[in-house]
Amino acid sequence: MSKDSKDALQICVAYVLERLRHHKENMNDAPFFLGANGVQGIGKSYLVASLAHELEQAPHDIRTIVLSIDDFYLTHEDQVRLAADQSDNPLVQHRGQPSTHDLSLALSVVASLRAKQETSVPSYEKSAFDGKGDRKPQTQWTNVNKNGQQPVQLVVLEGWCVGFRALDDTQLTAVWTDAVKRSTQGNSYRGRLGHNRLDNVHFINEALRGYDSLTDQLDALIHLDAEDPQYVYEWRLEQEDQLRRERGSGMTNAEVTKFVDGYYPSYELFSDRLRSGAFENRHGAQLRLVIRKDRRVKEVIKL
Repeated sequence: MSKDSKDALQICVAYVLERLRHHKENMNDAPFFLGANGVQGIGKSYLVASLAHELEQAPHDIRTIVLSIDDFYLTHEDQVRLAADQSDNPLVQHRGQPSTHDLSLALSVVASLRAKQETSVPSYEKSAFDGKGDRKPQTQWTNVNKNGQQPVQLVVLEGWCVGFRALDDTQLTAVWTDAVKRSTQGNSYRGRLGHNRLDNVHFINEALRGYDSLTDQLDALIHLDAEDPQYVYEWRLEQEDQLRRERGSGMTNAEVTKFVDGYYPSYELFSDRLRSGAFENRHGAQLRLVIRKDRRVKEVIKL
């Protein structure tokens, strides 16, 4: 989301305030849990940071924290072990895909926040181990809900796969088969799913089933949906170019493309289901913003 684009922020502020009113009308005193999904580079981190800042200001005064699914990645040691155990699966040789997060840790943090207990929120250092990453020591985690602090009222969980639901085996095979077929028909296929083996994709899909226990904790979800998922490549290149200017180093364009390639099969697999709604029988609990290439909102859909 570009910094000069305020339409998405205004839409999301109004939506969250509406859902919070509904939450309180149902006599629910627990914190409100909001998910935020979007492809890399679409601007979700900037949007949720702006959303949290806006809601914490008067007249709202809503104590808000932002969690990233990235901060629940496996430790470096556990990721290395996973990669070795699945050495034939290129999708899990690095962090990112479902199976590379510590769901037990995520659920314990959510449970503690829901109970309004003092909670240590983990943090992940992506630059550790030459960019392979590692979880920071617990002494560097952020403590919230400490004595004397206003309890957290709104928890935002943001991430590229937040809200994704697994497909059943028949659906999975059908989507994969179609992708493989299109990948062999000239240059019209632009995805990555068709270049991966079914058993490797099946591993990711099965791992994603465990994420339902986290998705089911959400009271609402904002989906920043790229009008064309291929925008992710250009958006991520823009991000890395900015990082190189700010830090003097970063991934090359080829490395960025390879990096995004590792995520793209899940966009092909799970985005359509998310577009139809992550929740059953909870009308209004999902807001879908269709985002143009300039990162402005093209369409607003409530599900």
